[in-house]
Amino acid sequence: MKSKTKKNIPVLYVKKLKVNFQTKTGKVTGVDDLSFSIFPGETVCLVGESGSGKSVSSLAIMRLVEFGGGKIDAGTIMFASNSNFQSNLIDSDQNKMREIRGNEIGMVFQEPMTALNPVFTIKRQLTEGLRVHKQMSKNEADIEALNLLKSVRIPEPERRLHQYPHELSGGMRQRIVIAMALACKPKILIADEPTTALDVTIQAEILTLLNRLKKETGTSILFITHDMAVVAQIADRVVVMYHGEKVEEGNVNEVFNNPKKDYTKKLISSVPKLGAMIGKKYPEPLKLDSKNKVKSIKIVGTTKPLLEVKNLVTRFPVTGGMFRKKIANLHAVEDVSFTINKGQTFSLVGESGCGKTTIARSVLRLEEAESGEVCMEGVDILKQNKKDLLRQRLNMQMVFQDPYGSLNPVMKLFDQVAEPLINYKIASGHNLNKKISELFDKVRLPRSFLNRYPHELSGGQRQRVAIARALALNPKLLILDEAVSALDVSVQASVINLLLDLQDELGLSYLFVSHDMAVVERVSHYVGVMYLGRMVEIGDRQTIFSNPTHPYTRALMKAVPIADPKKRFNRDDINFKPISSPIMDLGFVPEPSSYNIIKKGHYVLNNDIGYN
Repeated sequence: MKSKTKKNIPVLYVKKLKVNFQTKTGKVTGVDDLSFSIFPGETVCLVGESGSGKSVSSLAIMRLVEFGGGKIDAGTIMFASNSNFQSNLIDSDQNKMREIRGNEIGMVFQEPMTALNPVFTIKRQLTEGLRVHKQMSKNEADIEALNLLKSVRIPEPERRLHQYPHELSGGMRQRIVIAMALACKPKILIADEPTTALDVTIQAEILTLLNRLKKETGTSILFITHDMAVVAQIADRVVVMYHGEKVEEGNVNEVFNNPKKDYTKKLISSVPKLGAMIGKKYPEPLKLDSKNKVKSIKIVGTTKPLLEVKNLVTRFPVTGGMFRKKIANLHAVEDVSFTINKGQTFSLVGESGCGKTTIARSVLRLEEAESGEVCMEGVDILKQNKKDLLRQRLNMQMVFQDPYGSLNPVMKLFDQVAEPLINYKIASGHNLNKKISELFDKVRLPRSFLNRYPHELSGGQRQRVAIARALALNPKLLILDEAVSALDVSVQASVINLLLDLQDELGLSYLFVSHDMAVVERVSHYVGVMYLGRMVEIGDRQTIFSNPTHPYTRALMKAVPIADPKKRFNRDDINFKPISSPIMDLGFVPEPSSYNIIKKGHYVLNNDIGYN
């Protein structure tokens, strides 16, 4: 018998795979005639947009697709398992698959909250696989669980072990899921969009971690993503999927340097590239491909202030003990100031937990600030009573990260977009119907969608509905909280272009919250870089991207993946410091933010906040 790890023998071979789903309207094909192989120590990327069949393929390999209403109607999935040199996973019963899942084939799911059990601690969930598959003692499993958390850069790992999933941010939950998948050092790791929701610094570290694992253990990786920049960083070979079928396959350098199919070309061109805006003073739409005609506009805006935030402080109480008394404060936002001009975009960038979203919510008073000023055209919103605040909300609206979570699943789209107009008694009857139809035209959705429900739309279409609802009251300021981060790259590009078109047409101002530096470079006039509740660097977009001065800003720039296999991360460069805890004792008095002026409009924090 030949060695299991011999390079010319695939560890996984998928041949002519066909997966169907039975629906009320008949049979729907999720994957059709898919073939590819993975060799020991190789990373194969399955690439495509939502609905292309990438995730269905991975679920078929794990034999989980049957639990979601799918059926493998044809094909073979040959796996070189430890117990049996080559076995067809399609013929394996579920008892056999339970031995393979987690132990020999690990999986990282896209949505970490559904992959984690909400009623068990992180330690319980991390140690379960180690004790079942590796027969570790409780103490050995506990030590290994702590090491796993450290390897995926979880801050305060000892404390996190005793927490529950709902107590962690989305990025932290995803890192926990990755740690669980790596726990038993599987032969194959299937990673389904594992870095989509992560900050660029965490994403860079996870990608280098997976590359290191591959080199050290010979683990093969099936990496599923829609982001071609990520593919360029990690792939050995690329399989491009469209509508359930394979449209192109090849070596990563061949696919990027000489793509054969138009669909592959479109995917590559849809990625915002860091540095693409060098020499351009104002934001402008992204050109998607040679056939796509984009309106040539430059968003100049004005120099008149619309929103002025001064010395904003937002803290949250930390309770403990039998009577849940306040024992500490979480310093989410500490002494932050910035200005948004009319018709321009101010972007907040930084990692999860740095305070970006808290600033956005504090501006709208969805979170109550402890001190500071938030002045909309000279009126301090923090001092408004309930009635006046309601009137100010006409000027400020928010688009949230998850469009499905922010839309009501049982209401038709017409009713959801009409709701703010009805609540403020702005339109009714024929005028209401006309207004809603015009809003759908503005966000480029067909009027036939008015009577649909959210689940009948794609992620990008749902986000357009959320934008239409935010525009219903003719606001002056739109707050976009990671509004494009969860979208496919081509959909993301079209939504970015839509936002720029709307800004040009309506003179909107944006507070753009994001962790994606390439997107920020595309849309911004001014940028503020956040770290641990403080603004560490602030300036116009050209200055920040051409002359990043604070060490943390430079680290963020280094972490941005570039859609070029020749420009992969240098492992020595990806060496980020652990994020310090923002929780401080009740008696702690933080010092005010102090800035060095690099040049007019470019400020860098000189306080020591733990990142030097």
